[in-house]
Amino acid sequence: MSDTTAQLSPRHPGSKSALTVLVALLVVWVLLPILWMLITAFKPRSAIATSTPTVHFSPTMINFQHLFTGGNSISPYVVNSVVASLGSTIISLVLGCLAGYGLSTWRSRAKKNLSFWIISTRMAPIAAVIVPLFVEFRQLGLINSVVGLIIAYLTFSLPFAIWLMSAFFGEVPSSLREAAQMDGCTPFQAFWRVVLPTAIPGVVTTGVLCVVFSWNDYAFASAFSGPKSQTLPMTAGSLITQTGTDWGQLCAVGLVTVVPMMLIGLLVRRHLVTGLSLGAVTGE
Repeated sequence: MSDTTAQLSPRHPGSKSALTVLVALLVVWVLLPILWMLITAFKPRSAIATSTPTVHFSPTMINFQHLFTGGNSISPYVVNSVVASLGSTIISLVLGCLAGYGLSTWRSRAKKNLSFWIISTRMAPIAAVIVPLFVEFRQLGLINSVVGLIIAYLTFSLPFAIWLMSAFFGEVPSSLREAAQMDGCTPFQAFWRVVLPTAIPGVVTTGVLCVVFSWNDYAFASAFSGPKSQTLPMTAGSLITQTGTDWGQLCAVGLVTVVPMMLIGLLVRRHLVTGLSLGAVTGE
């Protein structure tokens, strides 16, 4: 019995070795495509169009030059992605913090039902809302506009932000809010000066998740955007045609799309980890 327990114990050397191998395989599985995309983005066309993978080559910036120069520059699409992502994220955070705080302090039997209804709108598949949104946007003149994309992103980001911020605010002791009000703060001042600064890690976590969703979106952009409002994911899709695929430019677009999100994650990693570990998300 003791031998079996020792074999199954997490502290057993064999368990540590197996865990190390598993983690190494997961890291390779995640990083290998990114590394290959990085290498291909700096390859000349002659090194890409080979029957066997080429590792030794002279790096070139030609793929990035083609992306940002000439009549097919992706600069306007980068601007559209930035405006749509940041616009929807800022609105989601402002409204999500206010609504989440109100939901976390609300004392009612209907609180759980309301919380579930809010997050259930986020669970719906994108395909289920594209058609009704398209009809509404066409009537309002929001097709082929960045404003339309921001509103479309809000349909999914805002319920998520409200539900998540409600959980984060629920982790803040109510005694802090009560003490601030006893010192003369109004309910809003107690929220703004005491509760919100305490929940900054949660705000950062929610903001990062919202901006990643908006930045990587392809479904909404393909349905509602046009020549004047295309985003980076749409640009990547346009490089895959019936006549072939420009792998060099496609990997360059992939880097331009991936690197900003990676940098954001690295810059706010401390707040992100703290926010994700604030406790289980509940609907109480």
